[in-house]
Amino acid sequence: MALRQLQSTWVVALLAVVTAAAYLQGISGQEPRPVGSTAQTPSPNVTAHRALLNQYCVTCHSQELVKGSANDEDPSTLIAQLRLLGLTLDDVDVTDIASNPELWESVVRKLRVGAMPPPPRPRPNQAASDSFRKYLETQLDLVASASPNPGRTETFHRLNRTEYGNAIRDLLDLQINVGELLPADAPDQHGFDNNAEVLSISPALLERYVSAARKISRLAVGTTPPGAAINTYDVPLNLMQDDQLSEDLPFGSRGGAAIRHTFPVDGDYSIRARLQTNYVGYVRGIDEMHDLEIRLDGRRIANFTFGGKAPGMPAPLSYAGNVRGDIEWEDYMLHADEGLEVRVPVRAGSRLISVAFPREMWETEGVLQPRQVGFALAVNEMPDSNPRLGSIDITGPYNVTGPGDTPSRRQIFSCYPERESAAVQTSCARDILARLGRLAYRRTLTPDDVDSLIEFFEIGRRNGTFDTGIQFALERLLADPDFVFRIERDPVDALPRTPYLVNLVELASRLSFFLWSSIPDDELLALAEDGSLREPRALRNQVHRMLNDPRSKALVDNFVGQWLFLRNMRSVYPDPHVFPEFDDNLRDALQRETELFIQYQLQEDRSILELLSANYSFVNERLARHYGISNIYGSRFRRVDFDNKTPGRGGLLGHGSLMTVTSYPNRTSPVLRGKFVLENLLGAPPPEPPPNVPTLEQKRDGRTLTMREAMVQHRENPACRGCHAPMDPIGFALENYDAIGMWRPSYAGKTIDASGTLPDGSSFDGPSGLRDLLLSRPNDFVGTVTEKMLNYALGRGLEHYDAPTVREIVGNATLNNFRWSAIIMGIVESTPFQMRRSD
Repeated sequence: MALRQLQSTWVVALLAVVTAAAYLQGISGQEPRPVGSTAQTPSPNVTAHRALLNQYCVTCHSQELVKGSANDEDPSTLIAQLRLLGLTLDDVDVTDIASNPELWESVVRKLRVGAMPPPPRPRPNQAASDSFRKYLETQLDLVASASPNPGRTETFHRLNRTEYGNAIRDLLDLQINVGELLPADAPDQHGFDNNAEVLSISPALLERYVSAARKISRLAVGTTPPGAAINTYDVPLNLMQDDQLSEDLPFGSRGGAAIRHTFPVDGDYSIRARLQTNYVGYVRGIDEMHDLEIRLDGRRIANFTFGGKAPGMPAPLSYAGNVRGDIEWEDYMLHADEGLEVRVPVRAGSRLISVAFPREMWETEGVLQPRQVGFALAVNEMPDSNPRLGSIDITGPYNVTGPGDTPSRRQIFSCYPERESAAVQTSCARDILARLGRLAYRRTLTPDDVDSLIEFFEIGRRNGTFDTGIQFALERLLADPDFVFRIERDPVDALPRTPYLVNLVELASRLSFFLWSSIPDDELLALAEDGSLREPRALRNQVHRMLNDPRSKALVDNFVGQWLFLRNMRSVYPDPHVFPEFDDNLRDALQRETELFIQYQLQEDRSILELLSANYSFVNERLARHYGISNIYGSRFRRVDFDNKTPGRGGLLGHGSLMTVTSYPNRTSPVLRGKFVLENLLGAPPPEPPPNVPTLEQKRDGRTLTMREAMVQHRENPACRGCHAPMDPIGFALENYDAIGMWRPSYAGKTIDASGTLPDGSSFDGPSGLRDLLLSRPNDFVGTVTEKMLNYALGRGLEHYDAPTVREIVGNATLNNFRWSAIIMGIVESTPFQMRRSD
């Protein structure tokens, strides 16, 4: 115990010292690139552009108005908001864009969606507006090319929780539940949780990383746990279990669950199934006799019969009989699942545990009962319904027989001289730790790096075995700053605020964390070490190889999951009284549809425009029923092509997941949906609402208002009108989808009016009209996707000086029909990805 406390204290102290040293120490071998000389470009004739500003913009954005001395105490008024913004256009030189590129990039962003001037003020015609925007973008791009600014990521970029778990997977071939070890990371203002600026580390979080390193190293090596532990896997209450729920469950089964559990060592384990109960503990569905199977890696290890006339069980009684006071039956209702347990020997490693009901009892005869939802589902007893699995408990190990032959042990122990001399063991340990340390630290190790790990190995071996020594050294490695942080150091000879090329091992890490959310593999790291990674052909080959690797699914799980709010599906709970048909089966299906849709396009290297234009998607039976698609059966997802018999489907705008995460629990929200489209598909987020905005009134004179009627009333506030003008028409175009993405032609007794007109005069009708409008501006849509992906790839928020890079990537991708590979390769080859600005 004393040694363990000393070792933990030493690791914490070492982490602090090495972190400080890393900040002060430079690394040789950087590849600085001289900055190009600034070129003075001739000023074109801009009289028309100056006149446009004077006529349509200066009326609001003038020094007299914005910086005036008038006292306006109401922060919700338009004038007060203009003063807060502080944007003046009457005192700027249109011929000198280089003097204030940040201002002009903000003007370009507003012109992108025609947000200015706000209605009902007069507006320039579209040709003049487009000409002005094109002029500004051209000048801004010239300024950026003359003096590139790659921006600066933080020196210490902590791995977020997902990256840490993936790194453990790829380093040790070990799947861990990282959510049990580390707290969730909060997203930044752009919606991504891999931003270096917000990935800070506190003393408490540092202790969590040290604790995680201890638990992971013991599990990877196969250290015998100090005692039996219980792991519980809960099944959601609102998961309907009337059919086969997973391809991992037997064909013809009903309900249940399939989970993967990592068994730490070879030994005996107890697997117990608990049935779903109501809030007082009465087991559901025991009026009739039912079977339940438990399987290990697909092999049946136990079969149980319970309920009804099962052997040794009391005869079934009605619910009324229970009310009459039958103590024996009531006791059985509380304990019907106590015998559903089996104890079996299990080999160490990740194993598939499945529990399900054979399908012969899956249908209930008689009158179809209404679905139980919300409070009723928790309270009602339902003894005559189908039983449901509530949870799976795995307890152990008992009678440990050894560490087992696990993938993680095979990954770690490339040699195993347990019975050899101390010198031979140390030599083997040095080989093991040098190999793992190189991958963990994402660079070539120095002799001091290996010696530090060997010191821990020697401490562990003296107090245990060769395995103990390796476990101690792994614990030290997993708590090292070079593993927990991505550290990028400025060259020792770099001038202040000067762009330079990041070194090749840093580039390898940027690439792997972008595409895999994990560490570089051996092939990628070897190219960095031999100096060839930056060669165009080698870099392109690596990008294509990595995109074809299963680990590239991280782009969908992490980038797409945050860009399109898919992660929010887990926390969405529509009102069960308004949407009784919503269940966890539908929740999972909605999220899975969007993930498979984009994963397919990435794998097939489709055009990004197909995100909107696709006339296909991926559904299973539950989702097909929700969308009104016939002849789809089973839990397996498959591609379906839509026709005119399936209204409103096709492309992202027809995905129920997006409609659900942009709604309130009890109703739709044109504002949330309009804001989502502006921010995530058009790249022009509206400003934050002013304080004290009144709530939306949904009724007037006892009548339920349509959403359009309610919003018209809401926009009577002048301070709200400017922001809502570009948002609401977009949101109204999606009103045919209810709050869980189901198509509806009418609401509140009236046919839904899904037409709209943007401030720039663009009109559309319904989701198809909005889709066509977005597709008519391909550069804007693809530019927004590129912005989001570049933000994610860099791990920092984009600044005004990144906008020319985005336009360059999109412009080059035009030649390749905006394919995903063109955008991803453009990001990897871009100045911000390849370079960094010194401090």
